[in-house]
Amino acid sequence: MNITKLTEQYINERPSIKDCLKKKLVNYSKLSRLVIREHNLKSSDFDAVLIAARRFFLRLSKSAAEKGVRNILSNSRIDVKTKIVVVVIDKHVFTDDLLELERKIKKSRNVFYAIEGTDAITIITTASFLDDIRSSFKSGIVKMWTGLALVVIASPEEIEKTPGVFSYLSSLLSDRGINVLETMSCWSETLFVVAEKDIANVLEALKFS
Repeated sequence: MNITKLTEQYINERPSIKDCLKKKLVNYSKLSRLVIREHNLKSSDFDAVLIAARRFFLRLSKSAAEKGVRNILSNSRIDVKTKIVVVVIDKHVFTDDLLELERKIKKSRNVFYAIEGTDAITIITTASFLDDIRSSFKSGIVKMWTGLALVVIASPEEIEKTPGVFSYLSSLLSDRGINVLETMSCWSETLFVVAEKDIANVLEALKFS
């Protein structure tokens, strides 16, 4: 691999460095020495790495992708629902009970999402249905989390044609040390499940205008 591709790959594989590069917060000399050290390059390769990093920045700065993402998000609406629980149940048991639980929750116009994996199903709903879940699934419950919040970002339909929205949102939350317990999307809505204690931090991170 030539030095230019190696340098670009190094930056691309490290989102924090790439983000700092976009924001002009990188010391190119230090970055170049880091690339040289971690890839056992020669000290004489310094200038080539430095030039490659600067050229990569120029390419990133010309990209309209982030501008498009921010434009979408500035026209998005954020809704937060508290007292959310996440329950993981064994996939191979109680199918009828799960359908009955879904009907009951949806009839009451409460939150209900089910994410099906290979061996388990994750249920996201409100804490008021915990007793129903425990009663229906008992030993089939694998894991349970309470004290959570559901953050729903409702965006314009253009989001389906705009690449990078989800990764941008994820980076905003991870940069603030916010742990996302579950995430999913439904057409123009992007959903994150976080701890209730992180709500203020999440809203601060998701200020788009």
